[in-house]
Order: sequence, then structure tokens, then C-alpha cells
Amino acid sequence: MSAATPNPNWTAFRTIIRREVARIVRIWGQTLVPPAITMTLYFLIFGKLIGSKIGDMGGFSYMDFIVPGLVMMSVIQNAYGNISSSFFGAKFGRHIEELLVAPLPNWVILGGYVGGAVLRGFMVGAIVLAVAMLFTKVRVHDWAVTVSTVLLGAVIFSLAGFVNAVYAKKFDDIAIIPTFILTPLTYLGGVFYSVKLLPDWAEAATHANPIFYMVNAFRYGLLGTGATDVPLWSAYAVMLGAVIALTWLGLWLLQRGVGLRS
Repeated sequence: MSAATPNPNWTAFRTIIRREVARIVRIWGQTLVPPAITMTLYFLIFGKLIGSKIGDMGGFSYMDFIVPGLVMMSVIQNAYGNISSSFFGAKFGRHIEELLVAPLPNWVILGGYVGGAVLRGFMVGAIVLAVAMLFTKVRVHDWAVTVSTVLLGAVIFSLAGFVNAVYAKKFDDIAIIPTFILTPLTYLGGVFYSVKLLPDWAEAATHANPIFYMVNAFRYGLLGTGATDVPLWSAYAVMLGAVIALTWLGLWLLQRGVGLRS
């Protein structure tokens, strides 16, 4: 292959991402507007009305305390929802078979869909941060931690959404995990409170929730050390471990053709 010839794998990877981004932008009324409206209500009701009665949380105003959690919640939910609906739609429409028979490595297919979902996560996260600026002064303590946490969180739940889409047999199946697992884990992950307020058994149980580590790492990125309930290194260990495990699972599912060739 000459230097002037584009790498076919890279071309395919970019094509999948462009298609995913085009889908997100085309139906922006479903992908980008609802999170902005929902988070505005959260900031108004929890941050302003209820937060004014609560006072400080972890040494910060309640509004400042919940901003990182609500941003991460939006990133996680939208990254997960994007890939689960998009990849299952490709399965349902049978056009995923065109990718499976193409001479492409599995990492290109997985990476393309994950990349599109991560971009939606970043778009929604930026929108929610912009909304937050209407209610409080958003500051960034550590840009590297802030950006890397959003990236890792979006990748983790994009991969989880991919696994959900692979196993799903009907559209109702892609709503089960977000409703009965993802939403409870999000609300119990320290978005609205410090786990130090919980009884000992509940605080210990919260440490088994991966979203708890993402929220705390992102909260450190925005607010600093005093706002976190776990060491930063442990949060990154959990996130990197989840990325490795879910990447391996996603590639294995594609290799075996689970839920795709039946």
C-alpha cells in the first residue's frame, strides 16, 4: 500500500462515526434537546429550590455539588442510549450484515459505533455544562481529570450499550437495562449527595457502584479534592478496568457473532 493510498480500516472507522454523528444531528430534537430540558428542571428544582434549604454539601454550595453528577449522568445515559438504539436498529434493519461480511476487523466496527456514542456524550455534556452556567459559576479545577473522566465514562457505557444491543431481540429489550439497572445505579451513585451521609452498610454498598467512581472523579475535576469521597487513583482503576473488560467482551461477541448471525 503506497503512502498516498488511504487505509481502508481508517476510512471505514471514520465513515461509521460520520454516519452516527449525522444521525445524532438529524434527529437533534430527540438526541440533544431533551437532556437540556431535563437538566434545566433538575438544576431548578434540586439546585435552586431544594438546594437553598439544604445548604452546603462537602464544603460547597449544593448547586455546585450536584453539577458534576448531573453532567456525568447525562453523558452516561446518552452514550449508552445512542449505541444501544443505533446498533440494535442496524440489527433490526439487517444492514449490520453488510459490515459483518466486509473485510473489516471487529475493532473497526466496535470502535466506530463507540466513537459515535462518545461524541454524543460529549455533545450532551457540553450542553448540560452550558445550562449549569445559567445557575452557578462553573469552574474547572483540573482539565485533564475532567476531560479524561468524561471520555472514560462515555466509553464504558457506550460499550455496555453495545453489549445490550447485541443481546437484545426486540426494541423493548434495549429499555430494560436503562430502566431497571442504569437509572438506579445513577441515582445511587452520589449524584445528589455525599455517601458520607449514608449509614455504614449503605456507604460500603455504594462502593460497588461503578458510576459512583465516575461521578467522584469528575467532581474532583471540577471542584477539587474536598468534593470527593474516594481517592482519585481508585476511580481511575475502576474506570480503566471496566474499559478493558467491556472492550474484550464486545470484540468477543462480534467474533462469535452472538445475536448477529442467528
